[in-house]
Amino acid sequence: MTVNTPLCFRGKNILAPMVRVGTLPMRLLALDYGADIVYCEELIDIKMMQCKRVVNEILETVDFVAPNDRVVFRTCERERHHVIFQMGSADAERALAVAKLVESDVAGIDINMGCPKEYSTKGGMGAALLSDPDKIESILTTLVKGICKPVTCKIRILPSVEDTVNLVKRIEKTGIAAIAVHGRKKEERPQHPVHCDVIKAISEAVSIPVIANGGSHDFIKEYTDIETFQKATAASSVMIARAAMWNPSIFRKEGLFPLREVMQDYIKYAVRYDNHYTNTKYCLCQMLREQLETAQGKKLHAAQSTQEICEAFEMSEFYEETTAIFEAKKTSLETKNQVEDDQMEDPDVIKMAVRFDKREYPPQITPKMYLLEWCRKEKHPQPVYETVQRPLDRLFCSVVTVADQKYRSALWDKSKKLAEQAAAIVCLRTLGVPEGKLCEGENHLINKRKREDQERLNNRDHGKDLAEPSHKKANFAEESSDMNVPKMQR
Repeated sequence: MTVNTPLCFRGKNILAPMVRVGTLPMRLLALDYGADIVYCEELIDIKMMQCKRVVNEILETVDFVAPNDRVVFRTCERERHHVIFQMGSADAERALAVAKLVESDVAGIDINMGCPKEYSTKGGMGAALLSDPDKIESILTTLVKGICKPVTCKIRILPSVEDTVNLVKRIEKTGIAAIAVHGRKKEERPQHPVHCDVIKAISEAVSIPVIANGGSHDFIKEYTDIETFQKATAASSVMIARAAMWNPSIFRKEGLFPLREVMQDYIKYAVRYDNHYTNTKYCLCQMLREQLETAQGKKLHAAQSTQEICEAFEMSEFYEETTAIFEAKKTSLETKNQVEDDQMEDPDVIKMAVRFDKREYPPQITPKMYLLEWCRKEKHPQPVYETVQRPLDRLFCSVVTVADQKYRSALWDKSKKLAEQAAAIVCLRTLGVPEGKLCEGENHLINKRKREDQERLNNRDHGKDLAEPSHKKANFAEESSDMNVPKMQR
């Protein structure tokens, strides 16, 4: 595939991927201070595959949201042409699925092949990939062929220079755009010297850009040191981790900003983009370092919310102003959505304000099952459910069509399944048909199940293999509509 938006990896100063540090506020701050490219923290493929892409109209971000509503990855237009999405993966097809999920919102995709931590290596990811070059080749080749954005990877060096160079040459043949090299072996830690000679050997052996990483301890204390490290490694670009974590203004040609000013700039982005306070607190603690025992550090340590963090840094007024803006935006969008909801109302849809509460029903009995059973009995086609998700609050509404009539609840629900059950309730109540509630007394579906199960047991005793009970088929039919849910267009 042709890369649509080529990203140059030569002559660049780059924010390294760092767990818990490389979230949106830090990435934006690094860009403000002069970073050319920023990598997000490593995100695991399996977790990302469970996420939905949601446009956050209040924050003006794109969020990738897990089933538990936790935002796994948040990005915005400001960084779209600069952010590299780093993924932890040990499977080519999973990696490709995630890359396709995010590629329209990022500048490139990176595979982590250098993290030595157990949470990464135990799944065959990170530095574990270094001992499986066939898998490395499979993952990178699949990505290069499967997406339109540049693909990179980040490795650590192997025990010998020769083995490292040979591996990088093999990686180069996959067609990746660049390779980042942390100049330490997987068992080495930051206090060990970085092996500039190995990075240099790699730089001289391949034609793709080599990004040197690992110089924070030995080299990079201020901006001019970045060039020193680049020359020592003969690399095309430099990737900075801990030096940027301690003070992201390391990217400023004009020199470092005072730490308090940097921390206040960071807090502004954290508030502006609703960063979780625990992550904000962690990053600020990394900046304070030896100052954690000062009065300022103790206030930060005691903070238990974003508001309290702002109070600790005398930024309460900024916090109140920003949250007031968010509330005004939310109110405005809710009003707009209500108007659009009213406009999209179909006068032929029968509505009731109902919700499904499973505590009111016997185990494994639902209104959808009752409605399906009724349609079969009356020889109607199977109920058809159409479900949409509202972007603002991510709530669901479902319309069920039965015998050419549409039904829906007037209330929006927090899940697709609940919205469909509510629509089934509206239909059943309109038709005057039992819906299976405990208060309705004897439940014919439960009795039917008991009869079928007993019949199945009897036939087993006689050596017969009875077909699957109809209630299991009903269950399958009921859940068959649980596919991807379209979002309302804005």
